[in-house]
Amino acid sequence: MRLLLNWVLSAVAVWIVAQLVPGIHVNGAVAALIAALAIGFINATIGALLKIITFPLTLLTLGVFWFVINALMLELASAVVPGFQVRGFFAAFVGAIVLSLVNLLLKAIVMPPREQR
Repeated sequence: MRLLLNWVLSAVAVWIVAQLVPGIHVNGAVAALIAALAIGFINATIGALLKIITFPLTLLTLGVFWFVINALMLELASAVVPGFQVRGFFAAFVGAIVLSLVNLLLKAIVMPPREQR
């Protein structure tokens, strides 16, 4: 149940980002759900690998380079999901930052923290 709620909240976050950031467009709820699934999958596979490989560069830039990686992952997701479009790297960069913040905020509001055992 928690995984399904996480997916829906991520899709809502994608939709909110599409409303806030010029250059990012989502064609409806189904495209937002598929985009959230694709972004999660891409970040868990390719994104994790890139973050490990570029860790020294991330340390040098004090973490700013992770935003670049997240922007590239957002652009990759837009290339494979029909109905989800990201126009340009700047839109992807700003969108990745806003998506992280909106996702964090939505999950803090809706999902209660797990109890310690």
